Amino acid sequence: MQPIFSRHEDIDKMAFMNWRMSEDSAISHFISLADGYISSAVILAKQCLISNSDKKADILIFPILTNANHGIELYLKALMWMANQMLKSKAKIEGRHNIAQIFRMLKSKVKALGGAVELRNFEEGMVELENYLEELVVKIEATDKNDKMDFARYPISKDYEGHFYTDRMGNVEVDLENFVRRFEVINDKLRWIAYHFYDISADEEQDP
Repeated sequence: MQPIFSRHEDIDKMAFMNWRMSEDSAISHFISLADGYISSAVILAKQCLISNSDKKADILIFPILTNANHGIELYLKALMWMANQMLKSKAKIEGRHNIAQIFRMLKSKVKALGGAVELRNFEEGMVELENYLEELVVKIEATDKNDKMDFARYPISKDYEGHFYTDRMGNVEVDLENFVRRFEVINDKLRWIAYHFYDISADEEQDP
């Protein structure tokens, strides 16, 4: 049996795991993976929109949302790391998996870096993301005790309680066209600001 981690004679039938990992920077690796996770979520959703007569979207929605949320987490942690560098903090990545909480922490870093004006500009660029995070927290019924950010990875919470979609009499729906439209914007905005931060932090490292 051919190993999974092996070469194919057709270059277009291979994936190069280190192709985007050539730079000696863990932060750039975070950004590359973040882009990959959100892009994969959008691609899967688009495939469901092309043909869903077999109702594959009903089961693929879980990896779609898992990848979308993990991509956000990676972007935010990369931004947090770079913000800490610019603030001359010894901290690197902060926060665990609660992306709404990490986003709030990041906004405080942005304000510390550039004041109220910079924070306002950041929030204007992140309006789609912030709206999604606000909707998500309400939908998954997150609490201070249990953020429930694992809702798309496991059918039950860490307290062995069913997530919001397992104990409903009616349907729990996701608009896939809306998902694609919004997450293409979210990915573009996060990618842009991540590389913007990356350029600034790189310039600061070069300053005498």
